[in-house]
Amino acid sequence: MHPPKQDWTKLRVYPLAERRSLTKADDILISPETAPQPYPEDLLASVRACAQQIRTARERGAGVVLMYGAHLLRNGAALILGDMMKRGWVTHLATNGAATIHDWEYAWLGRSTESVEQNVATGSFGAWDETGRNLHLAMMAGALRGEGYGVALGRFIAEDGTNFPSRAELIAAITGDPTHPLTAARADLLAAAVPEGRVTVEHPWKQASILAQAYIHGVPVTVHPGIGYDIIANHPIFNGAVIGRAAGHDFRLFGDSVETLDGGVVLSVGSAIMAPQVFEKSLSSVNNLRLSAGRKTVSDHTIYVVDLQDGGNWDWTTGEPPKTNAAYYLRFCKSFSRMGGAMHYLQSDNMAFIHNLYFELLRDSSPSR
Repeated sequence: MHPPKQDWTKLRVYPLAERRSLTKADDILISPETAPQPYPEDLLASVRACAQQIRTARERGAGVVLMYGAHLLRNGAALILGDMMKRGWVTHLATNGAATIHDWEYAWLGRSTESVEQNVATGSFGAWDETGRNLHLAMMAGALRGEGYGVALGRFIAEDGTNFPSRAELIAAITGDPTHPLTAARADLLAAAVPEGRVTVEHPWKQASILAQAYIHGVPVTVHPGIGYDIIANHPIFNGAVIGRAAGHDFRLFGDSVETLDGGVVLSVGSAIMAPQVFEKSLSSVNNLRLSAGRKTVSDHTIYVVDLQDGGNWDWTTGEPPKTNAAYYLRFCKSFSRMGGAMHYLQSDNMAFIHNLYFELLRDSSPSR
């Protein structure tokens, strides 16, 4: 037995407002009314094809799933994605833990991002009190409502806080029915000594939050983090069970949207690891259940993968390269090329892709929801 010797409850955390943040919400947000920058004609042709496939998918009631990394948010996509959700062009969003941290910090403080190199050297990287605390509070409150990471945090931002039962109510619920599915979540609340009743946390920059926009428009949003991947682990309140419970819920919720992808569209924008890894496991699970029920596997879906890298200079429409080719080891291309649908790779800035896609969709703004 080798129990951990480090006592994380002794971590020193600092007020977020004292941090030198590198980006501001007011500077990065791009208005839906702003025309996109000129785009190469070959990429624009692919974007137009993507827009047409999204329109067709929505007309037939199929899903459109957007999986994105933190940089799409940091590049100012929140307002545009909010309008895309409002118009019914996106039916599910999935992201990683880093994106949720920037999302909440923009919404609460109006700024985010720090110098990793400088702050690791001083032991202050990620040690920001309000970020770690409020994300945990949102997830713990959401667990009592049967919500995962994404919906719970989106609600927390949109509603400017949350409500907690009293300690007496929690103890009574646990002792009254120890086998209840919420017992572990209730116990986590007791251990964290969270405030009782209403906890108000104002979010003046809600418009900068993709999660809040998703909650407001009733679009499912899921978060797929790793334990220790994100700065909310650098806090005395850190609880891997809280994060794991929320993420486990979201993985199952993501499967509900994968179920809708017959003739649908998957957009993987700036997510080299999370998107391909989560999608392949979820698709396999959905196909497993379908085959057990005597149904066909998910089919006729189209996948667009967008990243700044060159894709290994490989034509992914021909299938995957041999193991002797370095392109074989690009997970974000290889995994999606194996997922049964037609996969298209676009080497592009992620915001430029989303911005141009939005304007192409506007050419026919009568989608089905």
